[in-house]
Amino acid sequence: QVQLVESGGGLVQPGDSLTLSCAALNSGSNLAYYAIGWFRQAPGKEREGVSCIMSGEGTTGDGRTYYADSVKGRFTISRDDARNTIHLQMNDLKPGDTGVYYCAAAHPNSVLWAGDNWWQADFGSWGQGTQVTVSS
Repeated sequence: QVQLVESGGGLVQPGDSLTLSCAALNSGSNLAYYAIGWFRQAPGKEREGVSCIMSGEGTTGDGRTYYADSVKGRFTISRDDARNTIHLQMNDLKPGDTGVYYCAAAHPNSVLWAGDNWWQADFGSWGQGTQVTVSS
């Protein structure tokens, strides 16, 4: 089972940018074969899906991306296959983006079946999370 670790969180001001990264801890786990989702949880709120990227070329996926409406146009998810890492570029951050951000891995078929409700796919492997705080 793939083991994930997030990095890149921090304290920023509204309007600033951050890039989160999700990497595999265990060598031999190629993230290119997984759908990788980013989720966040704010204090007192339920966890929500932020973005997802399907597995890439040569797999059952097609690399398509999904975004929550609240982050469309501000966040970009991407793969760095050379570094076996998934990035979440977050621009124009708002206080409402504050929370613990988690990355998680799912079999691409699970995300395909979930369709537009990608966050309901079977994400079986989770990182420990990284804190993002947006405050003036």
